[in-house]
This record gives sequence, structure tokens and C-alpha cells, in this order.
Amino acid sequence: MKDRKFSTVLLTLAMIFVLLAGACTPATPEAPAAPTAKALPDEIVVGVVQPLTGSFAVFGKEGQIGAELAIKHINEAGGIKSMGGKKLRIVVEDAGGTADSAKLATESMISKNHPVAILGEYISRFVMAASEVTDREKVILIADALVPQITQMGRQYLFRPGPTATNHGAMAYQFVKETAAAAGVEIKTLAILNEDSANGRANSLGATEAALKDKVSIVTTLEYPYDITDATQIVQQLEKANPDVIIHTPYFNDAIVFGKAFKETGYYPKFLAGAGACGYVDPASIAALGDAAEGISMTFSYNPAKDTPQNKKFVDEYKATYGYIPTEGAGMNYYDAMVLYEALEYSGTNFPDDPLNPDNLRASLLALDLTSGPAVETYPGNQIKFDATGQNLFPGVVVLQVQNGQPVVVYPAEDAEAKPVFPNPYYVEK
Repeated sequence: MKDRKFSTVLLTLAMIFVLLAGACTPATPEAPAAPTAKALPDEIVVGVVQPLTGSFAVFGKEGQIGAELAIKHINEAGGIKSMGGKKLRIVVEDAGGTADSAKLATESMISKNHPVAILGEYISRFVMAASEVTDREKVILIADALVPQITQMGRQYLFRPGPTATNHGAMAYQFVKETAAAAGVEIKTLAILNEDSANGRANSLGATEAALKDKVSIVTTLEYPYDITDATQIVQQLEKANPDVIIHTPYFNDAIVFGKAFKETGYYPKFLAGAGACGYVDPASIAALGDAAEGISMTFSYNPAKDTPQNKKFVDEYKATYGYIPTEGAGMNYYDAMVLYEALEYSGTNFPDDPLNPDNLRASLLALDLTSGPAVETYPGNQIKFDATGQNLFPGVVVLQVQNGQPVVVYPAEDAEAKPVFPNPYYVEK
């Protein structure tokens, strides 16, 4: 009897031990579920917001054309290969004529179309306003404006492949300095002229700083409203100051006003050099100015003469369609779109589960270091790499001059189609 009781106790204790042992054994962790790849849309939407009406429309329309041709060429080449050949679809919105209208257009673009990125805005104050929206909504903005402050505001989703206005002003001076030396012409004095915007001032600052380093005397600096209709008195002031060279930063209409005033007054310095890519040498300016444009130069953020397959494809199709070479706005938006293409390809390869996530796309843009491919082939430089602010570390600027009624690249020498004409053909030594 005792043995049976003892056996029962042992059995009970054994069962308790087994239960306790099981409770103390750590559970085997389940393997984490593999991340689910986010489904891609049928098409990848790219927004273009440009001033298509108002006084800046001449620039915005060219920018739209450049972006459209780039998207067309990307799709014809197979789309985004790292995303299974997904095609891009472009959607366009008019930025209007003010910073407020540009901001509203950007908000409208994002709420209606949900683009992965927006190209454009062109006017620096438009970019500053619009980037408030794109940063808040985490949409990449690839800007084609020049004022340095654009990439100094702390925006996280803003990128600028092109150069700054300061780069343009410095290049305008460097061109004049080297060209004058090659022609045996001495440059002792300089006048600085610009329209009254941040862009005009930044170009002038770049030129002024470069000239002062060489101890060239700045005899006068003049600023005027960009919507000026008569420049005769300002040209007379310049004639009185008698500089060897004038470096002028205009937009479009004011460049025509000044070009005509120089011609009508008969006053020309040894050279008239434009900075900032907004007038004098583009086809519309040449058509408006006629022979008054002859000999005037202008810095450009795009090189229409760059001898690469992608650039030739772009220029040939552009000329066949519109009858003239791509302008600054068209060229910038073409290579901006190609930079976006490179970032999309990178994101598809390196973030395959969610390549269109704005943070993944931002990381992809920051990781780019391009020395070949369609973006570099159409960029006026040999490398594109962004710093933490979104600014390209390798700014590229060329100089075009009107010769025999046509815009030709004349500087730097390695990019030139023709030698510069110097001094200005209308200059008369007194």
C-alpha cells in the first residue's frame, strides 16, 4: 500500500517537473517575415512646374520643352530598367508670374498628381516658395534656378544640378580677362549692371569678387527694375563712367531694351559681356535685337555644342522641331530630368522593396557620382555629384557669343565652336 502511494507521489512530482521545465524553456523566436515589396504604379509621374504665362514665360516654355524631350528619350530607351522598364509620365502646371502663384501651382501639382519629383520653377524666388511645399510633402524638387541661397535654406528634398549665379558672374569676368589678354587688349576698368533681383545681384557679386582679386577697378555699379522700358539714361551714365568692359545681368525683355539703347546711342565699351543666361544670345533675343546683338556674349548653364551622343540626339531633335538650338532653360531641364533618371535607376537597384519612397530617392540622389551617362553627356561639365545641401559640387558654365547673327560657344577654349570676336565689333576707340 505504501509502495503504491509512494509511486503516485513520484509520478505527480515528475509531472510537475516536466511542466515547470517547459515553462522555463525560452520559446524559439519566429523568423521575421520578409519585407513585402511595395507595388509600383503603372507609370511613374514626374511633375514640371514652370512659368508658362507672364513675363517669365519665355524661359518656362523652353524648360517645359527640354523636360518633355528628356522624358520622351528616357521612355524610348526602355524606361527605368531597374524597375522593370517602368515608363515616366510628365504632368505640367503653370507657375504663373509670382512666388505665391508658383507655390500654389506646386501644391496643386502634388495634391492632384502625386509626382515622385518636380522639375523646374526657373525663377529663384519661385523655387524658394515652392520648396516649402515640396519639403513639407517630401517630394523631390530638382531646380533650374541660379541664386546660391536656394541650396542654403536647409531644404532636404531640393537638388540643383546646375551652377549658381555667382559661378556665372565669375565666368563672365574670367572670359573677358582671358579673351582680352589673348587679343592684346588691356582691361583696367569695369562697370557692373544688373536687374534688381537676387539673381542679378548674385551674378554681379561673382563678377565683382573675381575682378577685385585682379585689382581691376569697378568704376560704377548700376541696378534697375527688370521691367524697365527705356534704358537710354542708364546707357548715358555708363558712357560717362567710360569702363573698358560692362558685365550685365539681364532677364529677357530688359536685355532687348538695353541692346537697343546701346545701338541707338552708338555707345559701346570695348566689350559687353552678359552673365546669368537670360538674354542677348538666345534665338528670341537675337530676333528682337537684330544686328544690335552682334558681338554680345552671355554665360550659359548648358552647352549646346557638347560633342556627345546624348547631347547630339537632344540638339538634333530640338532643332528639327523648333528650328533653333536648345536654349538655357531647355538644356537645364533636359539634364535635370536625366539626373532624375539616374537616381530612379539607382533607387530601383539599391532600394528594390520601395524605390519610389521619397527618402530612398533622396538617398539615391545623394549617392550619385556621375562621370558618364545621359546626364553628364548633356551637362556643361564632366561630373555631377551632390553635397549634403543638394548642390552639385562640379558647376559647369560656358560662354556663347552672337557671331553673324548666330549664337556660338566661344569659351572655355576646349568647348569652343569658334574664337571670340574681341573687342565688340561696334566699339570705336576714342
